[in-house]
Amino acid sequence: RPSDSPTRASHGDVARRPSSQVTSLVTTPPSKMAAIVSSAATAVRVNAKAAGIKTTGSSRAAFLSRKAARSVAAVAATRKVATRAVVTETTAESSADSAELYKEFERLLVDYQFSYKVGDRVTGKVFHCDAKGAWVDIGAKAAALCPGSEASLAQARNAAAVFDIGEEYEFEIIRDDDGDGSLTLSVRKIQLEAAWNRCREMQANDEAVNSVVLSVNRGGLLVEVEHLRGFVPQSHIAMRVPNREELIGQAVPVKFLEVDEEKNRLVMSNRLATDVVSGEGLGVGDVCKGVVQAVKPYGAFVDVGGVSGLLHISQISHDRIVAVENVLAPGDELKVLILSKDAERSRLSLSTKKLEPSPGDMLRNPALVFEKADEMGRLFRERVAAAEAAAQAEEGAVQGEMAGMEVSKSADEESGEEA
Repeated sequence: RPSDSPTRASHGDVARRPSSQVTSLVTTPPSKMAAIVSSAATAVRVNAKAAGIKTTGSSRAAFLSRKAARSVAAVAATRKVATRAVVTETTAESSADSAELYKEFERLLVDYQFSYKVGDRVTGKVFHCDAKGAWVDIGAKAAALCPGSEASLAQARNAAAVFDIGEEYEFEIIRDDDGDGSLTLSVRKIQLEAAWNRCREMQANDEAVNSVVLSVNRGGLLVEVEHLRGFVPQSHIAMRVPNREELIGQAVPVKFLEVDEEKNRLVMSNRLATDVVSGEGLGVGDVCKGVVQAVKPYGAFVDVGGVSGLLHISQISHDRIVAVENVLAPGDELKVLILSKDAERSRLSLSTKKLEPSPGDMLRNPALVFEKADEMGRLFRERVAAAEAAAQAEEGAVQGEMAGMEVSKSADEESGEEA
């Protein structure tokens, strides 16, 4: 057919049609589509006759089939182009949204990114304990580990005995990333620093503190203060006990002679601390805390602030006691009243009988005796003061009578001389 025939439509013509027109071809009802096809067939016959071309039914059908195929291909191509446009537009929008999300994520990383180094102190929550130690969430990319040996300055069986799951603690980073992103933490190092600081402070303030005897040797005592080990030289031990092995595990007052953290050196004095205790710090009638050191048939030796005191069997209770070991045992903590003090021997005479609210309470209910100890001690001091006042008054009266007698005797002598 001639190219200028108005009835011929090329594939490009269909492809260039607006999507609304192409879509209308597909969505046209069947009855109307049949009319369009019939009109197209008639136009084909007319044009073919005018051009002197002989047509048959099969040629017309083939022409229409090819035309329909081209139309369908044009519609498909148009839809594909339209779909590609929609997808391209959607992809562009998604890319823009993703870029914005990435930017927001980068900002959050800058705001919340943590950079840890050895020596930093962090707060973390313990979420699990096992044979290795305690696993802690400190906000890093991986959980941190506090080994059992670093869980406490004091001796502990394992990390589970020190930490409570779900609780927060302060840690110090002692080792960097181990390759798995996990840091190593320590509580022991924080406590160690605090212990040395307290020892330096007590030394500066010349304070006495109780220590626990770990072992004894010819040179002196190995003691523990603030979970730090220190040494008390032989020349600075003031306590006199038959066997110093009995002091192991007992509380001994000490003062600091040397505190050197760099050399890990603590040197202390029991003598200086005892001088304070056995001086004006303690007096007759005072109520003090003590620890039973040894039990003998005649009584118990009690350590009161580093001074050894004897709690005689007759001063334990108003009730009769058959055996001291039935009432007291080494290591028992109790409250005692000081009956007398021998400063030269650094020895005290003690009593719990004077602290009994009712006779025999030390045997039946010692907790009540210790609870009422301060009150009973005050009453004891008041009775002692009243007795001393009465004695002084009586002594004054006697001295007055003696003075009167002297005056009367002098007067008689003077009268005799005049006579």
